Amino acid sequence: MAYTSSLHLPKHLLLPNPRRTRHRPSSSVSFVPAAKASGVNGHAPEKQPPPQPNGKPRINGVNGKKGVNGVNGNKGVNGHVNGHADRIHLSVSTGGGGGQDGSGLRVAFQGAPGAYSEFAAKTALPGCDTVPCRAFADALAAVERGGADRAILPVESTMEGTALRNYDLLLRHDLVVAQEINLFVHYCLLAMPGVRAAEVRRVISHPMALAHCGRALARLGVDREPVEDTAGAVEMLRSNRMLDTAAIASPRAADLYGLDVLAHGLQDESWNVTRFLLLSRPHEAPVALPAYADAKTSMVVAHRGGSMAVLLKVLSAFSSRNINLTKLEVINNEGDGGGPDAAGAGAGARPPVMILDTSARGAPTLRAFPHVLYVDCAGAASDPRVREAIQEIEKFAVFVRVLGCYAADSTIYDLQ
Repeated sequence: MAYTSSLHLPKHLLLPNPRRTRHRPSSSVSFVPAAKASGVNGHAPEKQPPPQPNGKPRINGVNGKKGVNGVNGNKGVNGHVNGHADRIHLSVSTGGGGGQDGSGLRVAFQGAPGAYSEFAAKTALPGCDTVPCRAFADALAAVERGGADRAILPVESTMEGTALRNYDLLLRHDLVVAQEINLFVHYCLLAMPGVRAAEVRRVISHPMALAHCGRALARLGVDREPVEDTAGAVEMLRSNRMLDTAAIASPRAADLYGLDVLAHGLQDESWNVTRFLLLSRPHEAPVALPAYADAKTSMVVAHRGGSMAVLLKVLSAFSSRNINLTKLEVINNEGDGGGPDAAGAGAGARPPVMILDTSARGAPTLRAFPHVLYVDCAGAASDPRVREAIQEIEKFAVFVRVLGCYAADSTIYDLQ
């Protein structure tokens, strides 16, 4: 039997906040008649997206617009409540090389130009140059061989959890997390100029995008065809001048490829946020975190048995030192985990997680583990409390690897 469970603990849920209220935004699809569309390529005028479930403003400014957190040199604040006192700080970016806005850095992403991953990279590092790659593994390999300075990976979303399993891909490579960014994913239905929604017979996009928009597509009564990525669908639509086909992608992709937007907010759930991680080579010295920046440390803890006991010990190591966890994901597999092929795993069982042991003598070695915990904690790895917690975990865990220490950024950016 194999199972995965994930527990995400945002800081505002861990620390008392009497002002926090619950709010669930409504989900709606807005179809835009071609004759009445305003803005560029049928885009409706910008409006404020729905607030977060905690009642606070959800979207922050990007590329010169004001927001709760400053971006690209603009001022902004993000207040966290700790007891009864607000602590104000600015969100920052970390990572070695390049200017503060990422100028001079090459960021590899999966997909064609216009993909959500590319927009996430440009939002995190506005001055960077992006490098399209066919697969996520190709983006990581580009960094390892020096063809790029960073790779950006989507690792989890509010709709799919960690279904992408890109954390597992990260563990196979000798890269570290340098930065995180949360992106509000706004799906649009795009078509060739002049095509109306009633003329569309087929919709193409990434399989996950098609799944996220299932109810809207069912109402349209169209066929669905999966392709490699959202921007690739738009590229295919444009290059082949498909007049009976539409693509699901971002509003930015419509501008980039000169397409019309037939519908805004196509996603089934209006609160659709994806978390991305930017990865770099470990030998690149990261910029020191300013004293006013919140730090986050990501790690993986592997073991071979007694998963519940190990989980409780990990929780105790952090709670006894008053360290908040912002992510805790537990992966268990009853296979023996003795090798890459997991011959002892039962039918239908999840294969063991392969982790590159960079501390091994000689060349780094891939090791298989049936039980793995992904942990994100508040604080820098150099913080004495965090360092002591890691040292305590190393005493009972088979293997511990710190995946990175970087500035925590709870801001959610919008591309609409």
